[in-house]
Formats: sequence, structure tokens, C-alpha cells
Amino acid sequence: MTGNAAASGMPLARANTNPATPSTAQPASRAARKPPNDLAIGLILTSLLWLPDARAQEAPPNLAKLVAHRESETEAERNQYTYRQTLTVEQLDERGILRGEYREVRDIIFSPQQERTEVLVGKPEKGLTNLKLTPEDFRDFRDIQPLVLTEDRLWNYETKSRGDETVDGVDCWVLQVKPRQILEGQRFFDGLIWADKKEFNIVRIEGQAVPQIRSTQSENLFPRFTTVRKPVDGKYWFPVYTLADDTLQFRTGPQRERLRISYSNYKRFAVDSTFTPK
Repeated sequence: MTGNAAASGMPLARANTNPATPSTAQPASRAARKPPNDLAIGLILTSLLWLPDARAQEAPPNLAKLVAHRESETEAERNQYTYRQTLTVEQLDERGILRGEYREVRDIIFSPQQERTEVLVGKPEKGLTNLKLTPEDFRDFRDIQPLVLTEDRLWNYETKSRGDETVDGVDCWVLQVKPRQILEGQRFFDGLIWADKKEFNIVRIEGQAVPQIRSTQSENLFPRFTTVRKPVDGKYWFPVYTLADDTLQFRTGPQRERLRISYSNYKRFAVDSTFTPK
């Protein structure tokens, strides 16, 4: 995303214990069998709170490979679906007032030759003044924000388990992902992935497309975003929306950007199967 520098006119590109041994001691006297006092009870309870949780789960050592394998299956399945993608990019001033907007709608369909293609629905509404969408932005809309960690991309990334968390009622593993190195002309994801514990479907993505692109003449900056997925046809989890609300730090001053991408009307090609997010 590039921005226009008002001051200089320069274009800017824009998260087992062993069983106890039976005792042979004599029964205690009545006095010795009196209940413990409050202090003793408190000490017992405190010590129990510090015991490690025996039920705590550890992430599988090959978690990244399991997630990437499932993501490859999800990508292959999603490629058999038609859907509508609605993109809105807004620029806001320092008071949060809308000062410009870009909006487009695309239908992802199959041609009569059964080739998957994109078709613009109407004309895009081009009302941005301080921001300009770049080829890298559209590449991120297509390749980074919807799907990120397929098996053919996994070698590009360093991954680390970050425990587990419940997201939207789903028990998930949390996986940190970052590029091993930045390659010229390539786009990567840097952030966190939540994958369900049962089948390793990606449920949520939070992070940023990288790298930020800066030169002496221009800046091409990209917002942090969140992509949320829902199950389609009860099996695979597809993106339903991407949201971003971030302030891009251009050299000539900050510019707030708000982004929303919705993915709706999923329908498997030649099969009557739909899903429309509300």
C-alpha cells in the first residue's frame, strides 16, 4: 500500500505414584485424630495449587507438518469451489473520519472449459486519495490472507509452538510462524496461527504480510490483519472474512487504513452446496 506525501509530493508505498504401603502402626488415640486446624488446611490447599497439571497437553512435535498437510488438503478442496470476494479499503484521518474508499467485488468461478478464474462484478469504486493499492497488495489479498501454510510453503518458515487456546469455542494449538529469510520479489506471512486439535484445521490467522518495502523514493507498507475461518460442508475450514485496522507509519506521517475482505456464497463446482457468512 503506497501513500501520497502531502508535504513533499513523493509517492509512498504503504501478534505414577507408587501405591502406598499398608501401615502397621497402632490406631491413633482419640486426641491424635482431631481435625487439622485452619492453618494446616490452608497449607495443604496452597501446596495443591502448585502441583503441576497432570492433564496439561503438549503440542505434537510435528505440529507444523500436521497443520501444513491439512492446509494443503484445504487449499485443494477450496479450489473446487466458487465464491464471491468483496474487498473494501478505507483511509481515515486522525479523528477516525472516512476520507477515501476503494471497493470491488469479484466472483471466483469456473469457465465453460472448467478453468477457475476471477471476474469483476461491476466497476471498482476508486475513492482513495492518500493511499494507492499496489500489485503486492492484490497478491496478499489472494495468496497470504486467505491461505498461508501449505506443505510447499512450509520450508520457507520457522515455526514454534506457543501452547494452546480456545478460539470461538474450538480447542486450538497456537503456532508462531515467521520467514526463514526474505527473498526478493516474494511475499511471506509473519504471525500466529490457531489450528484445531482434532484435525489441525486453521481456525484463525493473525499477523502481517512481509516484507515492508522501502526505498529512497517510495514506501509500500502493509497492515496487520486477522483472518477468521468457518467450516464449510461440515469438514473443511474456509476463510469467511479478513479484517485490518492499522496505522501505517509513512515517513511523511501516519495514515490509518481499515480493510475488510469477505468471502461468501461458497458453492462446490457442480454440487449444490453453499455457505454464506452472516
